[in-house]
Amino acid sequence: MSPAGLSDSEAETRLAEVGPNAVPRRRRTPAWRMMLSELTHLLALLLWVAAGLALIAGTPALAVAIVAIVLLNAVFAFAQEYRADRSTERLRELLPAAAHVVRGGRRIDVPVETLVPGDLVLLTAGDRIGADLEIISGENLTVDESLVTGESVAVRREAGEKLSGGTFVVQGEATAVVVATGSRTALADIDRLAASAGRPPSPMTLELKRVVRIIAIIAGVVGVGLGGASLLLGLGITNAFIFAVGVAVALVPEGLLPTVTLSLARGAEQMAKRRALVRRLDAVETLGATTFICTDKTGTVTQNRMNVVEVVTQRGGVSVHGDGYEPVAELAGAEDAVALVPDVARAALRCVTGRVVERSDGWHALGDPMEASFHSLALRVGLEAEPEGRRTPYTADRMVSSSLDGGTVSVLGAPEAVFSRCHGVPGEISEAVKELTGAGRRVLGVATRSWSQGPSPDMERDLEFLGLIALEDPPRDGVREALATCREAGIRIAMITGDHPRTGAAIAREVGLLGPRGVVLDGRNLPGTDAALADAIDHDDGVVVARATPADKLRIARALRSHGHVVAMTGDGVNDAPALREADVGVAMGASGSDVAREAADVVLLDDHLATIVAAIELGRATFKNVRRFLTYHLTDNVAELAPFVLWALTGGTVPLAIGVLQVIALDIGSDMLPALALGAEPPRGDAMRGRSHRSIVDRALLLRAFLVLGATEAVVSLGAFLVILVTNGWRWGGTPAPALLAVASGTAFAAISLGQMATAFACRSTVRPVWRVSPPRNPLVTYAVGAQVLLLGVFLGIPFVASLLGGTWPSLEGWLLAAIAIPAIVLFDALSKFVTRQRGRVSSTFRDLRPNRSAGSSREWRNNSVS
Repeated sequence: MSPAGLSDSEAETRLAEVGPNAVPRRRRTPAWRMMLSELTHLLALLLWVAAGLALIAGTPALAVAIVAIVLLNAVFAFAQEYRADRSTERLRELLPAAAHVVRGGRRIDVPVETLVPGDLVLLTAGDRIGADLEIISGENLTVDESLVTGESVAVRREAGEKLSGGTFVVQGEATAVVVATGSRTALADIDRLAASAGRPPSPMTLELKRVVRIIAIIAGVVGVGLGGASLLLGLGITNAFIFAVGVAVALVPEGLLPTVTLSLARGAEQMAKRRALVRRLDAVETLGATTFICTDKTGTVTQNRMNVVEVVTQRGGVSVHGDGYEPVAELAGAEDAVALVPDVARAALRCVTGRVVERSDGWHALGDPMEASFHSLALRVGLEAEPEGRRTPYTADRMVSSSLDGGTVSVLGAPEAVFSRCHGVPGEISEAVKELTGAGRRVLGVATRSWSQGPSPDMERDLEFLGLIALEDPPRDGVREALATCREAGIRIAMITGDHPRTGAAIAREVGLLGPRGVVLDGRNLPGTDAALADAIDHDDGVVVARATPADKLRIARALRSHGHVVAMTGDGVNDAPALREADVGVAMGASGSDVAREAADVVLLDDHLATIVAAIELGRATFKNVRRFLTYHLTDNVAELAPFVLWALTGGTVPLAIGVLQVIALDIGSDMLPALALGAEPPRGDAMRGRSHRSIVDRALLLRAFLVLGATEAVVSLGAFLVILVTNGWRWGGTPAPALLAVASGTAFAAISLGQMATAFACRSTVRPVWRVSPPRNPLVTYAVGAQVLLLGVFLGIPFVASLLGGTWPSLEGWLLAAIAIPAIVLFDALSKFVTRQRGRVSSTFRDLRPNRSAGSSREWRNNSVS
């Protein structure tokens, strides 16, 4: 490579050949197409059809109401989606605006987009690297690669080594040649990985699609069936069509879409109060469905607050009892061993730049927390002056850092790297390393020697061993309790760390993550196929994956999802973005994570705490249960609304219609909407994290309760009240009631359904407790919503114009008394159903206890049970 660099003409030619040096812009989905997708998903299409049919049926007000619901939900969902996927823009921001290069023998600044392979780049401390480079020469070059690798410690780079675009020069200077630009850089590879790791559909999305398909089929079949029946009964073709359309529209749950959306929005609001920011609404429910958490260690499980707890010298070990970074501590050990601690502390301090500083709320790390702990140790042993020297930073190949200060060389690094550079290290020191790492301590060795020459690799040889420094990163408060909650909830956990396997395993055991049958894997020796990897990780007693890379995290997320798990993955670095997108729920660190990781994630933790993830899962489970609550409420209403049409068809039109289509719509969109929304705000109960999450929105139990218990009770009471009013006022079988009598009877049936829905709202708050055992103050919104229902009932039946439009009038006193029977009937039959369910559950539990125990470690049995 010529020291004059490329000529201007050669640079222009190469730029024309390879293109600009920029992370390629992925073709983003246009805003109009995103909006269109929110208007054309299955439930929205069903509502569009319902609006069209309502218009055909001569009810334009209903059509307008349905269209408004679709549009409002589409705008809300579009706003969430539009801001959720911007990781590429953040990747582009990692490149600097300009680069210092040599062209034609001149040192000039050029826009980073014009860098080309072969350009000679000059680097100094503070520079952001603009492309992938190869170092030609350098002096004390240290690079912060955390945004790409996730490692917080800056690394030393030598001539011949590669540098990635987007990384940051911490110290030193270098001359390097550009080897890759634009789409051929490491940043572009990360972008392609992130693009290939598409977001999977959430469990609720899949379930809602299934529910909507079922509802669409039922609405179509019932509408056609009753329309055909009306034709056979002599109704004209036009009226029969309008009647069929009205029935189909009545069966479409117009309130389901806004209720789901607002319930998820409320769940997101509650999670924000727990310091978890939700960036995608469907992540609220997906969190509740989580069956496997893959968590980082540092800062999530531990405090990322390193503290020196022991110093081991050749004369014995010395315990250091101090609080955090406080410069005051008690040293306990043999007197001659304690006397050597200042020498160890001084040598370690010379090799690092991290320091501790005192602020109004105590002592804090300035720089790397581990390096700051060495400064704290030095202050604890009375070293006031901070030594200054020429540092040679840590590199992965050397595994040590060193400093030359006044003829003294100090070396700090991995014990095995330090030992190999020393003479005469006692055997008991090696045993101490095993003992300390086995206890979860991070251990570094310290050595020294005299040196009269300038900095050189040779100065790090033939050292005199001084001692070991053992550091502790304490577990965060609440982690053990959070992990216990996960086990009770049937959620499996893997800790993915770059630490030594023995250190990672010890910390995992300390916090309760790794049990007796837990598994410890080395990231360098993971199984080659995703199926084998999933089998290796899918254990119920905890897993530690040590020495793992961001690429390993991506594989792990993909493998566990292929095993049927709903995976929550944490991450903080740029390279974590693909894994965060591949997981069902990507969880980024808000306090310590990169912008790219936060943009790629579904949820951002403001405090980086594992317990916050668990709290968010609890709220997600509560949201899922709330969806089942208001879906039960909606289906109960549909049964009572459909029953009059079925009775009319079965009797060949002999029994008049108890309620009309407009009354059904008034119930669905008018009086029932507020209680459904209130049920979506039901707070989590103490049993939310007991047992595995129920993963089916609509199942046999829900349908039986909605159709055969609550819905059937409402239908019987409302039809009974309707018939009693007719019969007691002179109507006989086969006769035609007077219009005024029919209106009063219809108003009675309408009142019975509405009052029954009021009781159903309270009944749906719990699936196991009767109404009188559910505390109203826990969710006062239900009480307020039922109060609003009472007012709306008065409007629908008491205002003549509205009552005439809907088709029913104010009931008589007898009618009100009959309609009011719906309330105790719902409460009584609901309580009886719950009692029977509890008794069956106890009997089933007894039989399970009598069966022979099976292996608790069976992954396939666990997965089958979790899906049921």
